Amino acid sequence: MWVIKLDGDLLHDPATPSGLAPWLAMLATFGGGRVTVVPGAGAFADPVLLAQRQWGFGDLAAHNMQVMAMVQAAEMLHAIEPRLRLVRQDSEIRQALHAGACAVWQPYTALRDAPDALITDQGFQSDCLALWLAHRLNAERVVVVKALALPAPQPPTPDPLARWRHQAAFTMDVVSPDALDQVRTALVSGN
Repeated sequence: MWVIKLDGDLLHDPATPSGLAPWLAMLATFGGGRVTVVPGAGAFADPVLLAQRQWGFGDLAAHNMQVMAMVQAAEMLHAIEPRLRLVRQDSEIRQALHAGACAVWQPYTALRDAPDALITDQGFQSDCLALWLAHRLNAERVVVVKALALPAPQPPTPDPLARWRHQAAFTMDVVSPDALDQVRTALVSGN
């Protein structure tokens, strides 16, 4: 089983050959029975960050609001590509894959009532949620499709993905949106 995380930046550019629509069509066609898609929050998360800066509410509320932004993104992915099956729980993921569908995860299970050092700590990203899900599902591979634009220089901070990668029992690849053909080939060949 593969977990494929689609970067939220893909939500902005659906029509280009390496944009969202081609990725969704490919995953619906070739990922049935094997792939769970984790959506990035994209533009749905921008208002959360703005509101947190303006109102100063805590990281727990911001975390939950960003999880709900990912839920909205999952709804959008399903609306664009109805062959993707919306799922909420791990058991629903397994059922969808067993039925030969490609699942798209609505991460309601990542909502928290209290801070949780595992997934609500500062700097937590939707990429981390994809790895968290992959660990829980015992995935064989994680592919993070990420717009690889260079970020603005920032002071060094601990990489929130590092702890997840360190103990991973799966292969993890970070690819650009242009890698659609390579990911399709790997899905078809089982590599």
